[in-house]
Amino acid sequence: MVAPLVIGIVAGEVSGDSLGADFMQQMNNLRDDIVWVGVGGTKMQAQGLQSIFPLSRLAVMGLVEVLSQLPDLLKARRELLAAFKTANIDWFVGIDAPDFNLRVAKKLKPKGVFCVQYVSPSIWAWRESRIHGIKAATNLVLCLFPFELAVYERYDHPAICVGHSLLRTINQALIDTPTNQLRSELVWCNDGLQQFFIERFDEVSQLICVMPGSRRGEIMAILPLMLDGIQKLILLDPKLCFIIPTVDQNHQYIVQDVIDKRSEKLRAAIVVVYDDSQPAFSQQAMAASDMVMLASGTATLEAMLLERPMVVIYQLNQLTYQIAKRLVKVPYVALPNILAGKAIVPELIQEQANGENICRTVMQLLQPRAYMAQLKTLASTKQTLQQQSNHNPANSVIEQWFIQDSQPSS
Repeated sequence: MVAPLVIGIVAGEVSGDSLGADFMQQMNNLRDDIVWVGVGGTKMQAQGLQSIFPLSRLAVMGLVEVLSQLPDLLKARRELLAAFKTANIDWFVGIDAPDFNLRVAKKLKPKGVFCVQYVSPSIWAWRESRIHGIKAATNLVLCLFPFELAVYERYDHPAICVGHSLLRTINQALIDTPTNQLRSELVWCNDGLQQFFIERFDEVSQLICVMPGSRRGEIMAILPLMLDGIQKLILLDPKLCFIIPTVDQNHQYIVQDVIDKRSEKLRAAIVVVYDDSQPAFSQQAMAASDMVMLASGTATLEAMLLERPMVVIYQLNQLTYQIAKRLVKVPYVALPNILAGKAIVPELIQEQANGENICRTVMQLLQPRAYMAQLKTLASTKQTLQQQSNHNPANSVIEQWFIQDSQPSS
């Protein structure tokens, strides 16, 4: 009788939960005897993971912010390693969160656990010297984007570009269906949206999807800036409407609480919606909108794949930003710009992220010529990415596992 394959897996934030669930589903389709142990959100739990503790415990943003949470992060790592030892895991797959996951992997690899980092640390952008730590901690790195492979080739470490799971999972109907039809379907299926739009009838000039991030720290830093911009936008066009899809009910409360402190006119222009019956609800909201105003992160890739014009807004703790500014080699923060190698979507970062700039940039993008120009560049960048990302994550890990398992020990 063949022993089950025991896989330790850890996701550090909501976007990692989606990647982890996609990988788990692929593996479960190949083997029906896998035992999953680790940390993940609702999507990973639906694929068979019993999370040791809540994913939110690891979702800490920024260099400075991590310091205050360090004692609990160290405690979480100890709990995790103890659980992995008890389960006698064969593999460890760290989904993103490299600062946490690579430290876990470094403890496990010398004990014979096959260690995979799914989502490369940004060594192509800053601190390339980290490659030595990555080599010590992992047997394989799964990269999301083709531009990441060059650094691993230089240092002769196994790495494969599997592409982002969104390339495989995003619903093509959200791209092919007319925006107005998507909007009608979205409103029809959600009571909160019905209540919001019922009083407006046809009095909506443009619908803008607003996504201030999935972590509390991001929301508290970025949403107020977005609201400053929205306040100015509705003065120029009172028929503008804004939809904020949230990842769960807790985030809905956080977002709504920030908005409730603003003017009645502003509150009337925004609807905050969470819908647990539709797992891809935020994608539906983006696709049903004319454009997206969003924080830097995975959502910018979603918007590009959905071919939705966007404005990217981001702000970090000032000390974190100053440290990062001195270390980062890449001139962009938004994935579409990094993939294209040029600024195809506007980025408003730090002091540039203010109400006046947000208002002006959004109004410029809504002009037909600018709107169509960005659409064209997004579609072209998306096509190039699809052509260069064609490896299956589960198959890639299994193949590398067999290759390394068959090699004689050094």
